[in-house]
Amino acid sequence: MSGGNWKELFNAGCEGDLALVEYHVKCGVDVNYAHPEFLSTPLVGAILAGQEAVALYLLEHGALADLPSEFDGLTPVQAARQAGLARVEDRLVELGAERPAAPTAHRRGWFGRWLPRSGASAAAGTSARPLRRGP
Repeated sequence: MSGGNWKELFNAGCEGDLALVEYHVKCGVDVNYAHPEFLSTPLVGAILAGQEAVALYLLEHGALADLPSEFDGLTPVQAARQAGLARVEDRLVELGAERPAAPTAHRRGWFGRWLPRSGASAAAGTSARPLRRGP
């Protein structure tokens, strides 16, 4: 990665800076890498930021149509549906991604999967035991 920087590519994609995204892709930055600090791919990041032109560019330059984003808990096609980017969703399907049968429900993503939840308390979104104060 002598001329490119993955974090800068990711941020440029989210901001819609197509020229900077093109620069980093031409320098050989891996468009399918998910940095350990981000846990997201540049494609899903750009899609969720509503950057249609960047998302389409990344797809044309090697971004995998079915590579999920661990942080967001979404595949690119789910992200496109959530962001309302119909052209990107259609292109993802053309490239082999499966179109969701119904609109995606609220997903817990990485942080939500990290938190312990169980049984009825998880469905209700409450703690299983009340907090006790005092001795």
